[in-house]
Amino acid sequence: MAVERLTSTSNIVELSKELGVHRRLLYKWAEQLAPVDDGDPERPENAKERELRLQIVQLKQLLADKTLEASFFRGALQKVEARRQKDGESGGMASTPKSGS
Repeated sequence: MAVERLTSTSNIVELSKELGVHRRLLYKWAEQLAPVDDGDPERPENAKERELRLQIVQLKQLLADKTLEASFFRGALQKVEARRQKDGESGGMASTPKSGS
């Protein structure tokens, strides 16, 4: 009921007095209900939805970056392990630090 009245009134202060709700709360509700133009005429969004969608996009990009990093390090580790195995088979000395002598 209050939300319907909020969308149809032009005087939020008067509505806040009538409903017994602080006007700041009504302004906050009005902001959350206001559609945000994201280029898609089929889907109106409020400010909170838009913020969450932007966070989702950022998190997906971060996940893609971290996945790429993990793949790089996995490949590098495999190469290091392959070299160690190859050095071990030929009887060569492994490159380890010498103790204090």
